[in-house]
Amino acid sequence: MSHKNDSNYTSIPVSSSSYLELQPQNDSSNSFQRLSFDEGGGFLGSKVDVDDEDDFEIDIDNYPLVVGPIPNHGSGVPGAVFNLTTTIIGAGIMALPATMKVLGVVLGIVLIILMGVLSEISVELLVRFSVMCKASSYGEVVQHALGRPARILSEICIILNNAGVLVVYLIIMGDVMSGSVHHLGVFDQLMGNGVWDQRKLVILVVMVVFLAPLCSLDKIDSLSLTSAASVALAILFVVVAFTVAFIKLVEGKIDAPRMVPDFSSKQSILDLLVVIPIMTNAYVCHFNVQPIYNELEGRSPQKMNRVGRVTTILCIMVYAATALSGYLLFGDDTESDVLTNFDKDLGIRFSSALNYIVRVGYILHLILVFPVIHFSLRQTVDTLVFEGSPPLSESRKRSLGLTAILLVLIYIGCTMIPNIWTAFKFTGATTAVSLGFIFPPLVAIRLSHQGDLSRVERILSWLMLVLAVTVSIVGVVGNVYSMESKS
Repeated sequence: MSHKNDSNYTSIPVSSSSYLELQPQNDSSNSFQRLSFDEGGGFLGSKVDVDDEDDFEIDIDNYPLVVGPIPNHGSGVPGAVFNLTTTIIGAGIMALPATMKVLGVVLGIVLIILMGVLSEISVELLVRFSVMCKASSYGEVVQHALGRPARILSEICIILNNAGVLVVYLIIMGDVMSGSVHHLGVFDQLMGNGVWDQRKLVILVVMVVFLAPLCSLDKIDSLSLTSAASVALAILFVVVAFTVAFIKLVEGKIDAPRMVPDFSSKQSILDLLVVIPIMTNAYVCHFNVQPIYNELEGRSPQKMNRVGRVTTILCIMVYAATALSGYLLFGDDTESDVLTNFDKDLGIRFSSALNYIVRVGYILHLILVFPVIHFSLRQTVDTLVFEGSPPLSESRKRSLGLTAILLVLIYIGCTMIPNIWTAFKFTGATTAVSLGFIFPPLVAIRLSHQGDLSRVERILSWLMLVLAVTVSIVGVVGNVYSMESKS
């Protein structure tokens, strides 16, 4: 290391334990920062001299991810729960009534609960091994366990998954506000025909006015207020749908729903295959677990697991209620995006007012979710493209540039993809399954010797892996086949 006289620091030869100490020459304060580097080149916090090893016993569970003075203004548990819930309850919730139509009520509810529990297990495995490897992002854990190519693959998955989800959001906003082929838009019903029938124009205005300012925020923590609002709006949607379904049930205006899947025709069996990836898609939030954990106040794996469990319970309840009430309301007419069903008379009082509340509320929900998903998309593109440069939060210019480029690309995507199923079925069967149920168990199995996996956890990891690969293959084959049979 070359030593300049005008520098404030003396150089210290790098010892075998390969950390370097930066120590101010005027030793007025005894504080210094100790950095250490491992072969992977990542910042791994502080390494300890071999001789202090005994009196420096570290309890891995309570060890924070990034060592150093932790600023005490992170987000609390409620803020973290809102951010994680927002990541999960996005547009996927609109797909659930249609999956219920295919699966039948019993299997539908069972699968919603099962997927939630499996997803929570994989999140806990992820947190545990991230803390163990002191990784600060999804990609770093994967790299630690499975090497660099796997990391690049996982980051490409995150980018495709999140970009796909954001495209879906924009398509839904366009469909609901300016109408689609079979359904009237909100603007149409309120103001008749006009400029607002141009879906592309409407989406562009929403993007410039609402989404761009929210997406340009630097920290995910500053989004926890919008997240809380968006969770409230999602719950409003569920409450309205559930109440309407309940009233119609009491009045006897609802046909008996199907309890089990329909195996009568080839088409319905195909639908079954395609529907399962959409279910797995519903709980994928793993790419945001790390950023949320990094900003958690007084963070520890136990605290993050609490966040995960509360979130899972919340999501299972919201999902089951939505899927059930949506399917009860519209029966076999349930559209793949249930929001578009809300353009006709629901058959109860105040029907049109409720229709507007549900649709406008949900559009607001999507506008507020958008930046949370965009945050991890931007982070991942940044780590992939500008590897080794300082973090995004330090470079405002790069952050804004990336945001602008990504928004433009997502906008172009949403003008080219016809409807949300085309997007959902494929991301569900490929990237979402990989992020939620293939990488986490792989990481756990590879690092099991370090993180003392119990026998049950190991069996669960293998089970999850086999299940995920099966779902992925079946989903892709089903998608290709159903596209061919349609064409």
